[in-house]
Amino acid sequence: MNALLAFSRFVDRANGALGRLVSWLCLGMILLGAFNAVARYLGRFTGMNLASNAYIEGQWYLFSLVFLLGAAYALQRDAHVRVDVLYGRLSVRGKAWLDLAGTVLFLVPFCIFAIAMSLPSVRASWAVLEGSPDPGGLPRYPIKTAVIVAFGLLLLQALSEGIKRVAVLTGAGEASDGG
Repeated sequence: MNALLAFSRFVDRANGALGRLVSWLCLGMILLGAFNAVARYLGRFTGMNLASNAYIEGQWYLFSLVFLLGAAYALQRDAHVRVDVLYGRLSVRGKAWLDLAGTVLFLVPFCIFAIAMSLPSVRASWAVLEGSPDPGGLPRYPIKTAVIVAFGLLLLQALSEGIKRVAVLTGAGEASDGG
């Protein structure tokens, strides 16, 4: 169990660091959106085309990365949506059982399914180095790859959370608040 808990701590540290890094993408997204808006209006004033589809798609890509890569961090921090009607009344062991069941029965299979269903699209996108259909747009294959990476990270975090719940149930570890 010690090796599994060490693996869990490693995954937690990695996803925690990535989550903090990804949070900075929000600032980039806001700055890019503001720049694009200013460039559009300055372009109208000067008669030059200062805006670009790349700015709009870049903002969309940053939002996608925040959402996708932030999912594992949200799971680790217990910041995901939960219906607390029953969960809040459970004991620590009851919460561990419910979390473990949800992880094993729903989250892990969903992550595996999402990766398996995304792989053909990502492979096809890389095969042709898919680009945006819009003039001046960005390549699509990197953002499609982020879907697989995100579900891989979420799967690793799900395994980490499952290990922690098993540790609680077996008495090998204490209940964690996700941090």
